[in-house]
Amino acid sequence: MEVALLNRILPPLAAALIAATPLAAQDTTINFALDWRFEGPSAPYFLAIDNGHFAAEGLSVEVAAGEGSLDAIPKVASGAFPLGFADINSLVRFLDQNPGAPVTAVMMVYDSPPFSIVGRVSQGISGIEDLEGSILGAPPPDGAWAQFPILAAVNDIDVSTITVEPVGFPTREPMLAEGNVDSVTGFNFSSYLSLARLGVPEDDITTIMFSDHGVALYGNAVIVNTDFAAENPEVVTGALRAIARGTADAVADPAAGAAAVIARNPAGDVELETRRLQIALDANILTDYVIENGMGNIDPERMALALEQMQLTYEFQGEIDPALYFTDAFLPEAEVLMIAP
Repeated sequence: MEVALLNRILPPLAAALIAATPLAAQDTTINFALDWRFEGPSAPYFLAIDNGHFAAEGLSVEVAAGEGSLDAIPKVASGAFPLGFADINSLVRFLDQNPGAPVTAVMMVYDSPPFSIVGRVSQGISGIEDLEGSILGAPPPDGAWAQFPILAAVNDIDVSTITVEPVGFPTREPMLAEGNVDSVTGFNFSSYLSLARLGVPEDDITTIMFSDHGVALYGNAVIVNTDFAAENPEVVTGALRAIARGTADAVADPAAGAAAVIARNPAGDVELETRRLQIALDANILTDYVIENGMGNIDPERMALALEQMQLTYEFQGEIDPALYFTDAFLPEAEVLMIAP
C-alpha cells in the first residue's frame, strides 16, 4: 500500500517542483550584434559571458561580429538581434530616414567617441591643419568618416582641397603603411595599433581625435529593438547590468579581457588586444564624466549640442527629438554603473 501510494504521489510532486523552478534558471537566449570584429574593446561582453554576469541575469548571450559602425542598426531594427552596439550618430540619421523604426540607444559606452584621423608625420600629417591638400583614405561605412564633415565644418577645413580615396577596412592601414594615402579615418584604438603592427614607427603616427577639436558627438552605445524592450524590460536591464559588470572586470584586468577576446579570435594577439582595450578604456570609456557619474547615461546639454553640430552637415527630414535616440529607462541601479578606474 505504501509503495503504491508513493508511486501515485511522486510524479505529480516532481512536476510541481519543476514548475516552481525560478525563471532565472531557464536562460533567455539573446543575440547581440557587435559593430566590428572581435578585438580588445569588445572584452566587456565576453567577460560578462565568461564571468557569469549574463547567466546571473538568466541570459544566454551569443555575440556576433559586425562590419562597421552602421552594421548593427538595421539588424536590431529588424528584430533579428534584440540588442547591439552601434554609433549613436548613425542611429540618429537612421531614425530620421526611417521614421518609426523600432530601435533606440539604451546605454552609452563610448562617452568620448573614438572618431579620429590617423596619419603619418612622414606623409606630412602632424596635426589637423595638415589635412588640406592631402590624400585621405576612408572606408564608406566607417563611423569616423560619417562624422568627418562635422570635424571639417567646426574647424573650417576646406574639404575641396582634400583628395578622398575610398578604401576597404582590410586595406585601410596597409595603404597608409605603404604611403598610398597620407591619413585614414578610423577609431583611435584600432587604426593606430594596426598601423604600428604593420611596422610603421609609432613616432611617425599622428592621431587626430575629433573630440579634441570641438566635436561634441557621443560614440557607440548599446542599442535595443524597442518592441523587444517593451515586452522584456527586465531582460534589457539585466543585460545592461551584466555589461556594466563586464566593463568593470575589463578595467580591473585588461589582460584577462584580451584573453577572453582571443578565445573567440585565435588569430589575434593577446598583447596587442590588451593594449587596444586599455586605449579604449582610458580615452573613450572612463572619461571624467563617467568616473563622476557612472557609465551609461548622457548629458542632455551635450546631446543637444551634438544634434546642433549634426545639422551643420545633415538636413533632417523630420523633427529632431532626443527622446527617440536615447533612453535611460532601462539602465540598472546607479551603483552598478560606477566603474572605478
